[in-house]
Amino acid sequence: MEMVAAVLIDGSADRVFSYRVPESLRGRVRESSRVAVPLRGREATGTILELMPRSESGLPADLALKEVRRLLAEEPLLTASLLRLARWISRYYRASLAQTLRCMVPSAVRPESGRARTRRMARLARVPSEAERQALAKRAPRQAAIVDALLDAGGSGARLPAADFPAAALASLAGKGMVAIEVEEVGRDPYPEEAFVATLPQELTEEQRAAVESIVAAAATEDPKPILLHGITGSGKTEVYLQSIAQIAPTSGGAIVLVPEISLTPQTVERFKGRFSPLGVGVAVLHSRLSEGERFDEWERIRAGQARIVVGPRSALFAPLEKPGMIIVDEEHETSYKQESAPRYHGRDCAVMRARIEGCVVVLGSATPSLESYANTLNGKYSITTLTRRVDDRTLPLVRVVDMRIESRKQKGVSILSTPLRNAIEQRLERREQTILFLNRRGFARSLQCPACGQAVQCRHCSVALTYHKKDDRLVCHVCGYQERPPKRCPECSDPSIQFAGFGTQRVEEVVNKVFPKARVARLDTDTTRRKNAMTEALDAFRKGALDILIGTQMIAKGLDYPNVTLVGVLSADTGLNMPDFRAGERTFQLLTQVAGRAGRGDRSGEVIVQTFAPHSPAIQFARHHDFLGFAAQEMEFRQAFQYPPYTRAALILARGKQEELTRLTLATLHKKLADEPPAGVSVGEPVPAPLAKAQDHYQFQLMVRAASAAAMAGHLSPALDTFKAPEDVRLTVDIDPGQIC
Repeated sequence: MEMVAAVLIDGSADRVFSYRVPESLRGRVRESSRVAVPLRGREATGTILELMPRSESGLPADLALKEVRRLLAEEPLLTASLLRLARWISRYYRASLAQTLRCMVPSAVRPESGRARTRRMARLARVPSEAERQALAKRAPRQAAIVDALLDAGGSGARLPAADFPAAALASLAGKGMVAIEVEEVGRDPYPEEAFVATLPQELTEEQRAAVESIVAAAATEDPKPILLHGITGSGKTEVYLQSIAQIAPTSGGAIVLVPEISLTPQTVERFKGRFSPLGVGVAVLHSRLSEGERFDEWERIRAGQARIVVGPRSALFAPLEKPGMIIVDEEHETSYKQESAPRYHGRDCAVMRARIEGCVVVLGSATPSLESYANTLNGKYSITTLTRRVDDRTLPLVRVVDMRIESRKQKGVSILSTPLRNAIEQRLERREQTILFLNRRGFARSLQCPACGQAVQCRHCSVALTYHKKDDRLVCHVCGYQERPPKRCPECSDPSIQFAGFGTQRVEEVVNKVFPKARVARLDTDTTRRKNAMTEALDAFRKGALDILIGTQMIAKGLDYPNVTLVGVLSADTGLNMPDFRAGERTFQLLTQVAGRAGRGDRSGEVIVQTFAPHSPAIQFARHHDFLGFAAQEMEFRQAFQYPPYTRAALILARGKQEELTRLTLATLHKKLADEPPAGVSVGEPVPAPLAKAQDHYQFQLMVRAASAAAMAGHLSPALDTFKAPEDVRLTVDIDPGQIC
């Protein structure tokens, strides 16, 4: 029977061509196999989307098909379930299937990338007689030394690295048939110098035990509901994950554990390797800071079944595990699960979809769940299990709010460290306890501003103020990376009194070092963690007590569990509140609650000091009392009144181009098409400049579409977008379920 393969060509706009499968490849190629095929006089690579008999292909009987040339790897890179997931992501998020597959299977792990590392090994093919050894010792002492080394290593079959021996002597022995040269792959370990201490399961609280039982029971059903694990900070959600996996993994293909930040990966890896490696269960790590070789090797370990637990940020969801029994999305509310480039998928929602396809249980864990996930528990789509107490009945930290309006009047100007916070840090230093200072703004000063005309120095390519970085003495754009030296006079009015405004983590570090000169201080932000392992080294030093004060951005706001941290200072709680986004309050509440949870996780009680100019904001007040249910009730009432998610689905359409008027007109034309008699339940907003109106010399305009359901959204958008032709100079992007809506 003649077989036909539908092949999606790499780098194409979803071009699929049919090829005949030659006799030599039948039984070897499968769906998602990587193959080389002829295409317009050249060899192209692609992925098989479908295999079918020629009689079922619908192709004309007299059509001559070219043959698949060769199979690039015996094993497909994606499982059948992952290929189904790719099709869903492509369809739901309006991305090409080629883009989606490229995202799911990065170039580093493709067989044609040649990332496998090999080494030559010398093996004793036959044991020489005593006479042969004596003859070698006289005529060729170097060859004799090689034979002796292999005999000492174990004799027949023993192998040693060929690089350890003289090449000419080794070649002579190989020519005599005494030694064989073999090539083997060498695995690269992302944590080669780490010794993971074995840990035993902890005794569970009643709430933890109930959570584990509900997860394990759900995993045993055919179509389990997603489970929202709502546990306050320090309630032991990680132990629930570990013990659930220990019961589910042995009877399934393993588990995937997603974390929101790369910064959390080392600590999570330590916990999972410490628990499962002593049991002989392999734990693999996938994230963007691995070298391409390390990523290739980890992927191959997973595909070969040598690692059955996978840990990493959102892209780890696409690990080629066969039939995983459990998927965990830790800190499921985090915005970092949303990808900002095509395909613009949400890791949490794709985890729910993969679990549905695989028939496994998915657990979404958070102390501050997203309102979308919480709403799904109220309407019955998800089940919920709750942890209301900290482990060992430790108390939640006391949260004090400092009104910086009053503090500024006392200190005659805006201060970085309020008097209550300075006093609290001093007390911790005296007691040899540790402090975390959180500010979600890097750099030294937020801007360079003129007091005469009020203008801040702007990026030449983006509509944002430049941030001052003192170490490099540069003004830097955090959007496009443009840099320039700080001017001595205002570029607008030439006034010489131009001055720095606001502050970032660099400035905080300088002030803390001046106020507490004996303290051991470190800063963690994207500027200090560019070097590989820099973050791991800093967090290890903090964990071991080699640092007193850790200053950082949101990368230190979640997941860190250090018992000696008894004080957390939030230096500017208003940063997120002023964002032009209806989710600003929700994100501020989540961030404050998460960073507050870093304090008091040991035997000593914790304290949190929140500095703010808006002390009566509901987000700050509910976070002060660790009251998620109160915040959710109030916020969801507002969302329902204005028909924002989770009560509707949203899509953000962005037009981007170098010509401002053409870009605006393009989106206005599309808006007219979309707004012309939309169906019931669909609302089309007006086109407006994006919050970042100009980025990298491109003007940006946006409009928002809301619909009662995903089906209603797709039904209205697809016909309009599929037939709309934007000018070549204008790029349209559609973001389904966007992370930020203005």
